[in-house]
Amino acid sequence: MTDPLLRRRRTIEFAALLIRGGGMVSTVLYLTGAMNGMDGPTPPELRMLCLVSVVLMVVANVFAGINYRRPTGPQYHTLSVAQVALDAVGVTGSVIWIQGFNGQTAWPTLMIPIVVAALRHRLPGALLVWAFTWGAFALGMHLIHNPAVRPGEVATAFVINLAIAALCGVQGTAFSRQLQELEQVRSALQHQATHDPLTGLPNRDCLEEYAREQDGRALGVLLIDLNGFKDVNDTLGHAAGDRLLQEVGRRLAGGLRDGDMAGRIGGDEFIVLLPGASADATSEVAGRLRTAIGKPVDLGGEPLRVGASIGVCTRADGDPADLAALAVIADAAMYREKAVSRG
Repeated sequence: MTDPLLRRRRTIEFAALLIRGGGMVSTVLYLTGAMNGMDGPTPPELRMLCLVSVVLMVVANVFAGINYRRPTGPQYHTLSVAQVALDAVGVTGSVIWIQGFNGQTAWPTLMIPIVVAALRHRLPGALLVWAFTWGAFALGMHLIHNPAVRPGEVATAFVINLAIAALCGVQGTAFSRQLQELEQVRSALQHQATHDPLTGLPNRDCLEEYAREQDGRALGVLLIDLNGFKDVNDTLGHAAGDRLLQEVGRRLAGGLRDGDMAGRIGGDEFIVLLPGASADATSEVAGRLRTAIGKPVDLGGEPLRVGASIGVCTRADGDPADLAALAVIADAAMYREKAVSRG
C-alpha cells in the first residue's frame, strides 16, 4: 500500500479520534447541565442516553486507534464499517432525544455520520447512513410527537441530508477513483524505473537494492552470458534477438526458488541472486538454468539453440562482500567457462 493511501487512512482515523473526543466532552457537559439549558435535575432517561453515547464513542475510538496504528491490517475495513455504524447510532439517538423531548433543532447533526460514511465508504456508504439516520429520526419524531417540533422539519431533514449524502458520496467516490488511478500510474512508473522494458525482469538498480536487503546473509550469485546471441542478431535480425531475450527471461524467472531474483543487466547478460543459498545449492540452480536456456527456441522458423556461460559465486553468512564484489568474481568465473567452451 502506498504512502498517499496510508496518509489518507491515518488522517481519517486521527480526525475521528479528535471529533469523538470533542463529542465526549460535549456530552459530559450536557449531562452535567452546562449545555442543556434545563432547569432542575437531569432526567434519568437523558442521563442513560448520554452514558450510552459516551460508551459508543469510546468503543469507536478504540477501533479508530487500532486502524490508525495498523492502516494496512486485514481488520481495517471491518473496523471502519463498525465505526460508521456506532457513530450513526449514537448521533441519531442523541438527535431524537434533543429534538423530540427538548424541542431544540438538532437534525442537522445527522450530517456528521453521513459525511464520515462518504469519506470512508463513498456514495453507497453515505446513502446507507442517510437512510438509517433519517428513517430513525422520522420514526422517533412520530412516536414522541412533541408539539414543540415544527411541522415540516422531518421533510426538511429528508431533503437536505439526502442532498448532503449525494454530494459528499459522489465526491468521495470521485476522490477514491482518482487516488486509485494515481496509484496505478505510480505503480507503472515504479515498474518502469526498476524493470527491464524488454524482458520485464528487474534491472540493475532493482537487483542492487534487493542485494542490499540481503546484507549479512548467505548469497549465491550467477552471472549469465548467452553463447551465440550475436549470431542470432546477425542472421535473423534484432527482432528475433529480442524475442530470444524475452524467452530466456521467462525461462530464468520460471526456474527460480521462492525469494530468488533474476534480472537483466544489459545486452545478453543476466544475473541471478539466490538469498540463503549454499555453494551446492547455487551450483544446482546454475545447472538447472543452463539446461533450461539450452532448450530449442522457436523464433518463427527452424528451432534454434543458444548456450549459456554461467559464472558462480557464493557468500557465506556474515561475509561483508557486496553485490559489486561478488559480481566481479562471478564475471571472472563466467569468462573462464566461456574460454573452456570455446576450446
